[in-house]
Amino acid sequence: MSWLILIVSGLFEAVWATALGKTAGFTRLGPSMVFLAALVVSMAGLAYAMRDLPTGTSYAVWVAIGAVGTVVYAMATGDEVVSPLKVLFLVGIIGCVVGLKAVS
Repeated sequence: MSWLILIVSGLFEAVWATALGKTAGFTRLGPSMVFLAALVVSMAGLAYAMRDLPTGTSYAVWVAIGAVGTVVYAMATGDEVVSPLKVLFLVGIIGCVVGLKAVS
Protein backbone atom coordinates (compact mmCIF):
# COMPACT_ATOMS: atom_id res chain seq x y z
CA MET A 1 0.00 0.00 0.00
CA SER A 2 2.88 2.39 0.75
CA TRP A 3 4.20 2.06 -2.79
CA LEU A 4 0.79 2.93 -4.26
CA ILE A 5 0.50 5.96 -1.99
CA LEU A 6 4.02 7.02 -2.98
CA ILE A 7 3.15 6.80 -6.68
CA VAL A 8 -0.03 8.83 -6.25
CA SER A 9 1.90 11.38 -4.19
CA GLY A 10 4.45 11.65 -6.99
CA LEU A 11 1.64 12.36 -9.45
CA PHE A 12 0.37 15.10 -7.15
CA GLU A 13 3.88 16.52 -7.16
CA ALA A 14 3.54 16.90 -10.93
CA VAL A 15 0.21 18.66 -10.37
CA TRP A 16 1.61 21.20 -7.91
CA ALA A 17 4.74 21.79 -10.00
CA THR A 18 2.62 22.48 -13.07
CA ALA A 19 0.24 24.70 -11.10
CA LEU A 20 3.17 26.59 -9.61
CA GLY A 21 4.30 27.52 -13.10
CA LYS A 22 0.86 28.95 -13.81
CA THR A 23 0.49 31.03 -10.62
CA ALA A 24 2.38 34.04 -12.04
CA GLY A 25 4.15 34.52 -8.72
CA PHE A 26 1.03 33.59 -6.74
CA THR A 27 -0.95 36.44 -8.32
CA ARG A 28 -3.50 34.08 -9.93
CA LEU A 29 -5.91 32.60 -7.38
CA GLY A 30 -7.03 29.45 -9.24
CA PRO A 31 -3.60 27.98 -9.97
CA SER A 32 -2.39 29.10 -6.52
CA MET A 33 -5.19 27.14 -4.84
CA VAL A 34 -4.50 24.06 -7.00
CA PHE A 35 -0.81 24.38 -6.08
CA LEU A 36 -1.55 24.53 -2.36
CA ALA A 37 -4.04 21.64 -2.35
CA ALA A 38 -1.80 19.39 -4.46
CA LEU A 39 1.23 20.28 -2.34
CA VAL A 40 -0.53 19.24 0.86
CA VAL A 41 -1.77 15.95 -0.64
CA SER A 42 1.64 15.20 -2.16
CA MET A 43 3.60 15.88 1.03
CA ALA A 44 1.13 14.01 3.22
CA GLY A 45 1.31 10.98 0.96
CA LEU A 46 5.10 11.09 0.90
CA ALA A 47 5.21 11.31 4.68
CA TYR A 48 2.79 8.39 5.01
CA ALA A 49 4.74 6.21 2.57
CA MET A 50 7.99 6.97 4.39
CA ARG A 51 6.63 5.27 7.50
CA ASP A 52 7.24 1.92 5.75
CA LEU A 53 9.75 2.72 2.99
CA PRO A 54 13.34 3.92 3.25
CA THR A 55 13.65 7.71 3.15
CA GLY A 56 16.20 7.89 0.32
CA THR A 57 14.28 5.50 -1.92
CA SER A 58 10.94 7.15 -1.17
CA TYR A 59 12.22 10.62 -1.91
CA ALA A 60 14.01 9.58 -5.10
CA VAL A 61 10.95 7.77 -6.44
CA TRP A 62 8.62 10.64 -5.48
CA VAL A 63 10.82 13.24 -7.19
CA ALA A 64 11.28 11.09 -10.29
CA ILE A 65 7.55 10.52 -10.71
CA GLY A 66 6.87 14.21 -10.21
CA ALA A 67 9.59 15.28 -12.64
CA VAL A 68 8.59 12.84 -15.36
CA GLY A 69 4.90 13.62 -14.88
CA THR A 70 5.54 17.36 -15.11
CA VAL A 71 7.57 17.07 -18.32
CA VAL A 72 5.19 14.59 -19.95
CA TYR A 73 2.22 16.88 -19.19
CA ALA A 74 4.10 19.88 -20.60
CA MET A 75 4.93 17.92 -23.73
CA ALA A 76 1.33 16.72 -24.11
CA THR A 77 -0.04 20.25 -23.83
CA GLY A 78 2.56 21.74 -26.16
CA ASP A 79 4.26 23.81 -23.45
CA GLU A 80 7.48 21.89 -24.01
CA VAL A 81 9.00 20.54 -27.20
CA VAL A 82 9.16 16.76 -27.61
CA SER A 83 12.52 15.42 -28.72
CA PRO A 84 13.93 11.91 -28.96
CA LEU A 85 16.65 12.71 -26.41
CA LYS A 86 14.15 14.06 -23.87
CA VAL A 87 12.06 10.92 -24.26
CA LEU A 88 15.17 8.76 -23.89
CA PHE A 89 16.21 10.50 -20.68
CA LEU A 90 12.68 10.32 -19.27
CA VAL A 91 12.66 6.58 -19.97
CA GLY A 92 16.01 6.43 -18.17
CA ILE A 93 14.50 8.10 -15.10
CA ILE A 94 11.62 5.63 -15.14
CA GLY A 95 14.10 2.76 -15.46
CA CYS A 96 15.97 4.02 -12.41
CA VAL A 97 12.74 4.20 -10.40
CA VAL A 98 11.86 0.63 -11.39
CA GLY A 99 15.38 -0.39 -10.32
CA LEU A 100 14.96 1.26 -6.93
CA LYS A 101 11.65 -0.54 -6.45
CA ALA A 102 13.24 -3.84 -7.47
CA VAL A 103 15.99 -3.61 -4.87
CA SER A 104 13.80 -2.27 -2.03
